[in-house]
Amino acid sequence: MKIVVTGGSGKLGRAVVRDLVEHGHDVLDVDLAPPAEPVGRFLRADLTDPGQALEVLLGVDEHHRGPGAVDAVVHLAAIPAPGLLPDATTFATNTLSTYNVFAAARAAGVSNVVWASSETVLGLPFDVPPPYAPVDEECAPRPETSYSLSKDLGEEMARQFCRWEPDLKIIGLRFSNVMEPHEYAAFPGFDADPSTRKWNLWGYIDARDGAQAVRRALELDAPGADVFIIAAADTVMGRSSAELLAEVFPGVPLTRQVGEHETLLSIEKARRVLGYEPEHSWRT
Repeated sequence: MKIVVTGGSGKLGRAVVRDLVEHGHDVLDVDLAPPAEPVGRFLRADLTDPGQALEVLLGVDEHHRGPGAVDAVVHLAAIPAPGLLPDATTFATNTLSTYNVFAAARAAGVSNVVWASSETVLGLPFDVPPPYAPVDEECAPRPETSYSLSKDLGEEMARQFCRWEPDLKIIGLRFSNVMEPHEYAAFPGFDADPSTRKWNLWGYIDARDGAQAVRRALELDAPGADVFIIAAADTVMGRSSAELLAEVFPGVPLTRQVGEHETLLSIEKARRVLGYEPEHSWRT
């Protein structure tokens, strides 16, 4: 496929571009900054500008030209976390760029859209404990920051765009905390104080597995809007998951027995529907 990846120069984006190219796809990285190590082609564009978002999909000189020139869009571009910029700036940038990409895809006839939602819609940083664990997609969204609110509204926009266009597919991937292998050396230190990582139930996602989830979501033939939690199969901790939950969130029930280090951010739906299966762990 010819695929536009917005935010392809970022932490997750680099892994996504590399994975898609390695699997034979023609990839255009659209970002405000060029990648440190180019893999696919690169185009600088500001997606908060609706005209630029539309032109990216309809055609830019030698990259591609005309309706049907792009088969799919992976929308990762965003202010990547709360607290990096003033709240209103984070909200406006993320909400507007997501709307512009969805609208541009609709106008350009691109019906295959995968985008980065966030684990934060589940209620992170869990100052109010989750209703149960493992947390899954059945939990009602509870955004606690302007960043999370922008992702929650992105999910609602996806539902409405797909209502307008029944053939459109928009899959939101609620990525956990993205990590690269060089960051795993710090993980053993988390055991000293489990409260330092309680904010996302000790979850993470290897960037390479995040890329796998994107590819599998692109391959899914199922029109409509949907969301999936994407996390590693384990936690960042050396201690057992059940023990951690009982100590830090004593009032939160386990809905089923969990493995010793099993993630408390349920990936069962992603496994069942997308065929997603994490291949990387900090333990190995």
